Amino acid sequence: MRIALTHNLRLTDAVDEAEFDPPETIDAVASAIASAGHEVERIEVTGPASRLVARLEAFAPDLIFNTAEGRRGRARRAFYPALFEQLGMPFTGSDAYTLCVTLDKALTKKVLAGYGVPSPRGRLVTQASLGAGALDDLVFPVMVKPNFEGSSKGISQRSVVEDASALSEIVEELLGAYPEGLIVEQYAPGTDVSACFLEGGPGGPRFVAGVEHIVEPSHASARGVYDYDLKHKDRARVRLRSPSELPRATLEHTLALGERVVTALGLRDAAKLDFRVAPDGRVSFLSATALPTFDPSGALAAASLGQGLDYRTTILAIVRSAAARAGLLAQLDAVRPRASRPRRPPLKIGLAFNMKRSDTAADDTEAEYDSPDTIDAVTRAIESYGHQVVPLEATGDFPRALMTSGVDLLFNIAEGIQGRNREAQVPSLCELLGIPHTGSDSATLSLCLDKGLGKRVLREQGIDTPAFQVLVSGREKLRPFRYPVIVKPNAEGTSKGISARSVVDDEAGVRAAARELIDRYRQPALVEEYIVGRELTVGLLGATRPRVLPAMEVVFLNASERPVYDYECKQHWESHVRYECPAPLTRDEERAIERTCRATFMALGCRDVARIDLRLAADGRVWVIEVNPLPGLTPDYSDLCLIANGAGMDYRTLIGEILSAGIRRWREREDARTRDAAPSGTNGAVASSATSNGSAPIASEG
Repeated sequence: MRIALTHNLRLTDAVDEAEFDPPETIDAVASAIASAGHEVERIEVTGPASRLVARLEAFAPDLIFNTAEGRRGRARRAFYPALFEQLGMPFTGSDAYTLCVTLDKALTKKVLAGYGVPSPRGRLVTQASLGAGALDDLVFPVMVKPNFEGSSKGISQRSVVEDASALSEIVEELLGAYPEGLIVEQYAPGTDVSACFLEGGPGGPRFVAGVEHIVEPSHASARGVYDYDLKHKDRARVRLRSPSELPRATLEHTLALGERVVTALGLRDAAKLDFRVAPDGRVSFLSATALPTFDPSGALAAASLGQGLDYRTTILAIVRSAAARAGLLAQLDAVRPRASRPRRPPLKIGLAFNMKRSDTAADDTEAEYDSPDTIDAVTRAIESYGHQVVPLEATGDFPRALMTSGVDLLFNIAEGIQGRNREAQVPSLCELLGIPHTGSDSATLSLCLDKGLGKRVLREQGIDTPAFQVLVSGREKLRPFRYPVIVKPNAEGTSKGISARSVVDDEAGVRAAARELIDRYRQPALVEEYIVGRELTVGLLGATRPRVLPAMEVVFLNASERPVYDYECKQHWESHVRYECPAPLTRDEERAIERTCRATFMALGCRDVARIDLRLAADGRVWVIEVNPLPGLTPDYSDLCLIANGAGMDYRTLIGEILSAGIRRWREREDARTRDAAPSGTNGAVASSATSNGSAPIASEG
């Protein structure tokens, strides 16, 4: 079976990403699924829904294994299952309704009260509900925590308060951080116990097992709060004990309540239910996690192991439960080892490139071209999805080769040979011949290669870019610049023509530098004000609302008041710079960069992929320096590849992200042809053999 693994990847230790999965967990889940012979495609969901839909439709999964938490809003966990339901794609885990209810702690308690499940008395507190005397009737001590968060976010040892004064202080503090609301409930003393639920396992349709959370005495607080630090920063101080050593009657009562919670909330496949067991044996429900972590060292894995199930069996039990619900058991049981599974007809994908044959420092003519190793890497990545790759070098013979190649789609990394429209040559031919291609169209590639023209568009859209002037001869009257300025070729990439000498302090320096570049590159020179600030570069993937990858900072090793990320830096970076991705930024800086990059991408009409170079000034202002809609793809070297690595995305996945957008356009073309060819009255219901499954695969194995 083809199984998509949808997830949010944790890249930092920031609280905002506390519920996301680290790469190790995603690796473990993917390996467990693949070990049974399934084809797994990892899909990181962060970014616009349109991008996720494109990837899913291109991969055409039989089933989605969903671990995605969502990033914002009270219904964030429900968003992806709701989307999968609309797409008609079966998925693991609870449905959107259950995920929405269980993220709301106060609502969950109300639902369960009707099923006789005891929980500490509590109430939802928002800024609007805080009036005079609103909390006067509470019986202390009480516990205060965010109502719409998981993973113990917002919970500390201060969360248990003993009096009204402390309560007022922490409520004000937490509402500032979590304005959607808090739950204030009576504190329940005792032991933290998780009842873990699993469907589809061997020996029965489900089991519920108890896991005790045992905190080292040196780190255990008087009130026994299992807080954020213990769950994330001091995990080594907490031991998970399964099977539980609670008295048998207490454990049986806890598990019986767990079964009742599962029924009441409509939980499916897997869940974690948190209880407090008091010293006298009383059991109180605390919260339900309908989307538990699949960390191999987490509570669900520990509970399974306590029942004699290893990690692989646990993950496959979840797959089996979802497959049974979707009517896919026969297909699941028919899965054979990958080598013997039938293959779907692959797409024939042309790879347009310019090959670098000269690599001398003195000659930068082919600096933007790709080495044979890069071309091989892109080829292997595309072929790993099951497609046939047709190499097409973008020389003078390219038009004839393209017309006779019979390719379904073109993956474009070609830079072109000459002229200020050279990057647009390959897309223009594709547009003329009606062949879908990856990346931006010819208009955008021409616009972005002409730096001056691109900057005019950005300024018209209110996007900050340094003041500039294009010099055709070097003798033009200069505008009143604020010096220093930097002088560079107007239509080159890879920092060609840029060096430390490019930053000049007066008009004479501008004219000398401009004339040198005009003579050398036979094109105008661009003069722009030099921006003092941090050097950042950002990758984007997608279409109308692209995903903005984490910013990468270029940190200059050699002290200079006016550092330049020039040609020498890029060719011999080890001696000049180091790269930090994700860059150390505040949340406000991240948001400002994201807004600027997305606005820039859309203003210039970019598509599928781009890289934007920025300067972040000391006052927080984000300046767009340059836009590259055809960024380099050399593994572990090109800036975009380093950014992808920093985002937890391997090279194959990066190529797959770009490829999926082209496949979507190929599918749209095929669907249009099918509609046009359909007999009158059929409403285009006759499907072509190429798209009979309603979606084009990234990979060809079924």
